[in-house]
Amino acid sequence: MITIIIALIFIVAIYFYNTRNFKYWEKRGVKHDKPIIFFGTGRETFLMRKSITQSFVDLYRKYPNEKVVGFFRSSTPGLLIRDPELIKHVLLTDFVHFYERGIHPDKRGLEPLLSNLFFAEGDLWRLLRQRMTPAFTSGKLKAMFPLIVERAEQLQARALDAARKGKAIDARDLMARYTTDFIGACGFGLDAGSLNEEESAFRKLGADIFKFDLRQVVVNVLKDNFPRLTRQLKFLGHLENQIVTLVNDIQKQRNYQPSNRNDFIDLLLECKKKGIIKVESLEKVKPDGSPDYATLELDDLLIAAQVFVFFAAGFETSSSATSYTLHQLAYYPEVQKKVQADIDAVLSKHDNKLSYEAVKDMTYLDWTFREGMRKFPSLGYLARRCSRKYTFTDLNLTIDEGVMISIPLQALQTDPQYFDNPTEFRPERFDPKNGLANKFTYLPFGDGPRACIGERLGLMQSLAGLAAILSRFSVEPAPESHPVDPPVEPKFDVVQSVIDGLPLRFIERKKVE
Repeated sequence: MITIIIALIFIVAIYFYNTRNFKYWEKRGVKHDKPIIFFGTGRETFLMRKSITQSFVDLYRKYPNEKVVGFFRSSTPGLLIRDPELIKHVLLTDFVHFYERGIHPDKRGLEPLLSNLFFAEGDLWRLLRQRMTPAFTSGKLKAMFPLIVERAEQLQARALDAARKGKAIDARDLMARYTTDFIGACGFGLDAGSLNEEESAFRKLGADIFKFDLRQVVVNVLKDNFPRLTRQLKFLGHLENQIVTLVNDIQKQRNYQPSNRNDFIDLLLECKKKGIIKVESLEKVKPDGSPDYATLELDDLLIAAQVFVFFAAGFETSSSATSYTLHQLAYYPEVQKKVQADIDAVLSKHDNKLSYEAVKDMTYLDWTFREGMRKFPSLGYLARRCSRKYTFTDLNLTIDEGVMISIPLQALQTDPQYFDNPTEFRPERFDPKNGLANKFTYLPFGDGPRACIGERLGLMQSLAGLAAILSRFSVEPAPESHPVDPPVEPKFDVVQSVIDGLPLRFIERKKVE
């Protein structure tokens, strides 16, 4: 009997703990869907029936007349921002209130591989950002370009082999292999071999990072509901030893000194040599109210975490964006011809060789890639967390520390209010003469102090990969191709992907079409 009573008390306690915030938005007069225990308003995403991006698109469209809409991630209240001016405040104007990304439910309990620039919060983020920003200067990027050219040539060779055999090529897998090889070279200083070896270890590593199964569902639910009690559970426990050992072995081979390879590990070793980093704290203040200082010294685990996110974020976002762009071009042949004419004209001025300067001159290709990212941004939403009480003065709405903030990029970038006929693939939208209706309705790389640090690197490798393919091949839908707007994989979280790849026919071009 006592056991039953204890069990009932436990169940009741769990119920009240988990539903304690469910009146949060009702009290503030913010429209929202009705939450349920454990899942909040995100049952379909927790059960991997719908991607988080799609759930935000649905919420955005359900309340077309609201500037903000409430939601719940388990028991934590969240706010979907629909208004571009409010988005500007969150990302830029009032950044000091929203400097946390908030993707991880327990900011004090980050596992080693998540102590990186993307997931880190507060002072750790600011320290890492300050130290790593110099690694992405124009000079550093230009020095990396020969690594891109080598991989671009291998990309062409792999595509050519499949094209001459008359086989459809999964553009998603092809571009993932290209970006994996580039990231392997410029990140680790290694030949990943993904384009030449079908079962490349690096390609498998990339696939494993984004593998979601029942265990991930359970871990997600437990960590969202009981973040402090579940610190021993790890999202990336199955990869931690592999990544840390790999990075440590590379450092050891270089005697823990930069090797003049101009890769990411070299840049991190240079950062480490500079010793202790010191910045004004975002989180601590002195007794007189002025900012205190925070310090950090890079160690082996922090270096491994930065290399991990450089690899994971770099290859997955770029391969998603480039393959989707190729997929769109297969269905818009007139646009494809304009892109190829742009590439051909630029290459003819550069001895028909890819170079840093040539890629920068490919204006229409750049517009085309940006249009691909508009229709299907690799990151379908931006996440922030309120770090201190904040009032949206125009709405007379005050939110508390810890409230989640979501900016639904996919929904904004396909809203006819901001983009005429948004389902059409039309690169001319990005002609500067046309201009965007509002800068804060197109944010594939984010904005403000937490904008993507690797934006220029990502653009450079993506445009080079597309130029390498489209200078040699035309793409057409294969019999097994998805429709022009392919179905989205519901299991993916931060980065979007499509179900079963993007099979296309690659047709070898006869010099210039």
